[in-house]
Amino acid sequence: MAKVEFLGPIGRPSIEVDIVNLTELKTLFQDDKELQEWLAICAVALNDTLVCTLDMPVTSNDKISLLPPVCGG
Repeated sequence: MAKVEFLGPIGRPSIEVDIVNLTELKTLFQDDKELQEWLAICAVALNDTLVCTLDMPVTSNDKISLLPPVCGG
């Protein structure tokens, strides 16, 4: 199973999911209104590499990180 990390202010514990690509992850979260709002503005990393497409394959032991935007000064 792949591990999903919700970083920063998303404030959720990590979960494990059995999916074949990131599109399936988005489908899993479709009924969670709060999480849908975060997904609209988050970057996504697969094994610490930013991805730009949801059809990226996901295998067991992969790590998916949802990275909310940050600002600094």
